[in-house]
Amino acid sequence: MKPPAFAYHAPRTTDEALATLGELGDDAKVLAGGQSLVPLLNMRLAAPAALVDLAHLDGLDAIEVSDDRVRVEARVTHERLRRHPAATDAVPLLREALDWVAHPVIRNRGTALGSIVHADPAAELPAVLSLLGGQVELATSGGTRTAAADDYLLGPLESDTRPGELATALVLPRPGVRTGAAFDELSRRHGDYALAGVAVTVTLDADLAVATARAAFIGVGATPVRVDLTDSLSGQAHDALAPADAVGLARDVIEPTDDIHATADYRRHLAGVLLERALTTAAGRAAAGGTA
Repeated sequence: MKPPAFAYHAPRTTDEALATLGELGDDAKVLAGGQSLVPLLNMRLAAPAALVDLAHLDGLDAIEVSDDRVRVEARVTHERLRRHPAATDAVPLLREALDWVAHPVIRNRGTALGSIVHADPAAELPAVLSLLGGQVELATSGGTRTAAADDYLLGPLESDTRPGELATALVLPRPGVRTGAAFDELSRRHGDYALAGVAVTVTLDADLAVATARAAFIGVGATPVRVDLTDSLSGQAHDALAPADAVGLARDVIEPTDDIHATADYRRHLAGVLLERALTTAAGRAAAGGTA
């Protein structure tokens, strides 16, 4: 399979990239790692008139870790972020989610922010963005803006990057004390997109009982499905969770569909199994003093 014809632009600076995108508007797609976009081009599911390649930019490749956040710029690959000790120590959920992303060859080329811009509902990083309440920074030649996760992830393969805009960075807040996290999923083959998956955070109080619990599911909705489980788990001891009510709530909220890989009922059942497992792991990590 071959992509449709397109014009190719290889800007050398961010300002040049923004100017090019501003001129091209709706006709352009941004190429970063290409691990999501190129297959769509080859299958003729996307047919932009032009590609703007970020590979030659002098910049947009920083990982910044501060007291309250981790900021990841547009050209940072999955694998580079996965192997960045300061970032994954600050937000351990990043490392665990990235372990599930495809295969090493794809993680070495694909970009973390590109996965979020692509907005596949079965992808791992959009769920991390949603669960942690992260943000996406976007720029045009005329200015910048910041979009919260709920406003940015609009639907299957649809994110709120507007014509002429470039998504420049992913920003994740650092979790608070006594917060543990876990990520789990199941796919037909290792490296495939998940049939269902879940990211979980559990925060404990001073007595090591559950104070808050939240989950974000992948593969069971048009976007990551975030569920607040606090009412179902609040006050339970971290080592004696009774998650039946939380699992029931989650299964009622998610809206999986049938496809050639699995039925909606199977996905709903699987989501509950993964949630119970992830809650137990996250609560144990929170009790051990870890952060999400």
